[in-house]
Amino acid sequence: METLDKIVTVLNSYLWGPPMLALLFGTHIFLTFRTKFIQRYTWLAIKLSITKDPDSTGDVSQFGALTTALAATIGTGNIVGVATAVALGGPGAVLWLWLTGVFGIATKYSEALLAVKYRVKTSDGTMLGGPMYALERGLNLKWLAVLFSIFTALAAFGIGNTVQANSIASLINENFGISPYITGIVCASLTALVILGGIKTIALTCNALVPFMAGFYILGCAYILVLNGLYILPAIELILKSAFTLQSAGAGLFGATLMQAMRYGIARGLFSNESGLGSAPIVAAAARTKNPVRQALVSSTGTFWDTVIVCAMTGLVLVTTIIKSPDLCTLKGIELTKAVFNQIPLGNWILTIGLFTFVYSTILGWSYYGEKATEYLLGKKSVFPYRILWVLAVFVGAIASFPLVWNIADMLNALMALPNLVALILLNGVIVKETEKFLWSNNLDMDDNTETK
Repeated sequence: METLDKIVTVLNSYLWGPPMLALLFGTHIFLTFRTKFIQRYTWLAIKLSITKDPDSTGDVSQFGALTTALAATIGTGNIVGVATAVALGGPGAVLWLWLTGVFGIATKYSEALLAVKYRVKTSDGTMLGGPMYALERGLNLKWLAVLFSIFTALAAFGIGNTVQANSIASLINENFGISPYITGIVCASLTALVILGGIKTIALTCNALVPFMAGFYILGCAYILVLNGLYILPAIELILKSAFTLQSAGAGLFGATLMQAMRYGIARGLFSNESGLGSAPIVAAAARTKNPVRQALVSSTGTFWDTVIVCAMTGLVLVTTIIKSPDLCTLKGIELTKAVFNQIPLGNWILTIGLFTFVYSTILGWSYYGEKATEYLLGKKSVFPYRILWVLAVFVGAIASFPLVWNIADMLNALMALPNLVALILLNGVIVKETEKFLWSNNLDMDDNTETK
């Protein structure tokens, strides 16, 4: 196992090295220009996300598809991941993380557009879509679609299941002395109640859970920022200055260089919002929508909420607290986050509840991604066994520690991204054509005549 861990670590150093980060961030920028800065339509996209479109074809509402994608996206990365970025990349990492979210909106828009454009309707009337269908139907690259599905189905059990269950079980055991077995049983039971009902039950649950958990966490952050009010402007100044510091001025947090700030800020941003990984488009394809552009706009707001808002607030909370209490520079990851939240009354509870809801929602969202990837590979008969296996994996993840799984999940996520980026880059002309047809021509309410089969 130790040898395997070393091999996977070396592979990750290449897969998530500068070339991959440059490819992902470069794709964000490329698609931003190709879509003529689709980010300028963010307010319209937010309005569309809460607009009902019941007469359109699909399995769930646009808002249901968005909240399910947000459920999978908003996770431990928004809390612990940001703390890791700040600890390793310095305050400047917050700016690069934020910029990754801003430009990533274009990529999230584009992959959702392709997912709806190339989705198919099954014999029982349900919708299937995602990068695998864009690769197969748009580019005739069936072999690459199969590879994407394999990577997604396997990655789901790591980053979307076992490591999530383990992180919350460990935190609850450490803070409240509750056995991981009890946490595992509760998490597995709650998961079974939802996912055995399929995407409609998942979407209904996420409709209620996501606004609550995001609002709850943001209010906690806002309260800390009120307490740290005197340090907000100095923190913003430090973030901006540190983001472009070419050479280290010293050791530790405040001595991070430009390359460190970029590396950890961009990497954590990509992990957090998943723009370019190809996961969120799978559920976007299930949305009831008149045309691909409407749902693409709605899906793009997921990156806005996840990174531009939630991650940015986490980063600002961390930096203001570190300026206020410089001795916290020595802490990393969850320890740094716990120290920050311990400033406020019931901070431990707020952090625990926030993490629990983030983890649980991630387990729900990723269950759908893995299920649809498996269905693409093995057919409809694989769905129910997959759901049972998923519930069991939640319990196993809670009671066992899998350090290697984190590394393997990172590797599989990178391998997921590569086929998806191929689809985005080679089909960028389709993205532009559809955007021109429906958005730039003011035809957002026009039905799409694309035939699904």
